[in-house]
Amino acid sequence: MLGTGMFGLSIWLRVEPGFQEWVDFLQIGEFYIGIDVLIFASVLVTVVSFFGCASALLENKLALLINIGLQGLSFLFGLAGSAVLLDYSTYDSQIQPLIRKSMTNLIVNSQHEHVSVILRMVQENIGCCGADGPTDYLNLLKPLPTECRDTVTGNAFFHGCVEELTWFLEARAGWLAGLALALCMVHVVQAVLSLILIQAIKKEEDNATFKR
Repeated sequence: MLGTGMFGLSIWLRVEPGFQEWVDFLQIGEFYIGIDVLIFASVLVTVVSFFGCASALLENKLALLINIGLQGLSFLFGLAGSAVLLDYSTYDSQIQPLIRKSMTNLIVNSQHEHVSVILRMVQENIGCCGADGPTDYLNLLKPLPTECRDTVTGNAFFHGCVEELTWFLEARAGWLAGLALALCMVHVVQAVLSLILIQAIKKEEDNATFKR
């Protein structure tokens, strides 16, 4: 069930239309690398789960050894996917320079209609201004747009889009990474249980041989 849950959450993050537009506009496709790894890991988990059940029912030592190896492989994919996802979605991670570069390029080219539409959409929906704040517009000799201001107070948004977008990505990625790490713990438990079952089968075989 955890594997199915991780698969569903990964697919939702990967194909959600509105969210995917922002990723494309800001050119931060690296955010999807960890998700893609976790999609593969969740499929692998489903296959390994069925194989693990079959090997336990058959009490076949070779199948149980293979199951231990597959549990280890699933653990590695889950851990790697979580690490990459968090490395491209959290505060002070590698995603922030990418967002900063994209936002700066959008501000520099904001005189073009299609660019200004993207910039307006990001700043209005997120509630942010510039890459690191309103001063970005001043430093780049650009007028401060109306979407950079709070509609109630008229004051410019204090936080830049780098921080706000990172918090937005972190909130979404955190659930998926947490689920993946919980599955990693399950893989360790299942591998240990398979090893215990192998030892029990060996002991039973030794006792049967001794009685003869």
